[in-house]
Amino acid sequence: MRTFAVLLAALLAVNAEVYFQEGFKDDSWQKTWVQSEHKGVEYGKFVHTAGKFFNDADADKGLQTSQDARFYALSNKFTPFSNKDDTLVIQFSVKHEQNIDCGGGYLKVFDCSVDQKDLHGETPYLVMFGPDICGPGTKKVHVIFSYKGKNHLINKDIRCKDDVFTHFYTLVVRADNTYEVLIDNEKVESGSLEDDWDFLPPKKIKDPEAKKPEDWDDRATIPDPDDTKPEDWDKPEHIPDPDATKPDDWDDEMDGEWEPPMIDNPEYKGEWKPKQIDNPAYKGVWVHPEIDNPEYVEDKSLYLREEVCAVGIDVWQVKSGTIFDNFLITNDLEEAKKAAATVKDTQEGEKKVKDAQEAEERKKAEEEAAAEEAAKDDEDEDDEDEADNALPGEATEVEDEGHDEL
Repeated sequence: MRTFAVLLAALLAVNAEVYFQEGFKDDSWQKTWVQSEHKGVEYGKFVHTAGKFFNDADADKGLQTSQDARFYALSNKFTPFSNKDDTLVIQFSVKHEQNIDCGGGYLKVFDCSVDQKDLHGETPYLVMFGPDICGPGTKKVHVIFSYKGKNHLINKDIRCKDDVFTHFYTLVVRADNTYEVLIDNEKVESGSLEDDWDFLPPKKIKDPEAKKPEDWDDRATIPDPDDTKPEDWDKPEHIPDPDATKPDDWDDEMDGEWEPPMIDNPEYKGEWKPKQIDNPAYKGVWVHPEIDNPEYVEDKSLYLREEVCAVGIDVWQVKSGTIFDNFLITNDLEEAKKAAATVKDTQEGEKKVKDAQEAEERKKAEEEAAAEEAAKDDEDEDDEDEADNALPGEATEVEDEGHDEL
């Protein structure tokens, strides 16, 4: 049994493929990533940095958006592959250290037809995946697939992380038409491609020939036909206030005939309605019969992307500062999990440095405030000394404001 397990592990290792990987450890990314020059758009610039706070100054370097209110479009082509009969894993990390208010943090995957120099928001793509934040209302993970020329959004709401630290986003698409979404190696969503996207028409539709029978009674209760309205039921809704009196200064000739104000009638019971009883003819809620949809055709290759050839960042950001890093496209989920296993250490290191920076900033601010207060106190003391040293009757010099005598 142990021998079989070893052989299986070895077989899986042989079949494991890393199609694309980018960690931005040095400046070589400038030779492989292509900046879009699409006309009419002033694209923001990416800078190679680990940001303001990090766990490892070198290992945590990625590409950071650096200019506010800009589009960003950068892409990298690699040897094309197909995920036919195989698993597709797409993973990368995002760090919104600017505490992003509105902007994308997702990637896009393309086939080989993509024109990298003309990459823009309308460029066709295969997959769009990653976080998108805009105000308190939009904090979600996009999972969008192109199918037969149309982009299809997932019909589930997957919440993204909205703090300022590094997070790994992982999309797994399997050949059995199932998927998983992981954040920091923890599964946050999974299911069926057919169920969670509107790629195909529904399997069942309402029978267009079926109609609710005319004698179908779907009223659960009905008015009691034997119930009668009490004789003393009808009372006016409002009555004259019995406690009101005509003012002493009321003049009937000048003011007209006095009438007391109206008040709610405590005896008013509202509109009478007979009580409800169970409907003896009730048949329940009528359910429209369904039939097989003649337009539905099963597609066992929803997962399939025949030619995967490029990955890109194509986003808009109001406030810049997002760091993209740790791109990985593979067929091996374990390889992706291994790459993302460092995220906890990275986050702890970032928090430690950030806390230290904030403590130093607070200390500096307190020292500056104390120095400013001390300087103000010294100035007040000097003013008091000058006033004490002035001789009795001595005129105090007044600054000439430059006004001419008339």
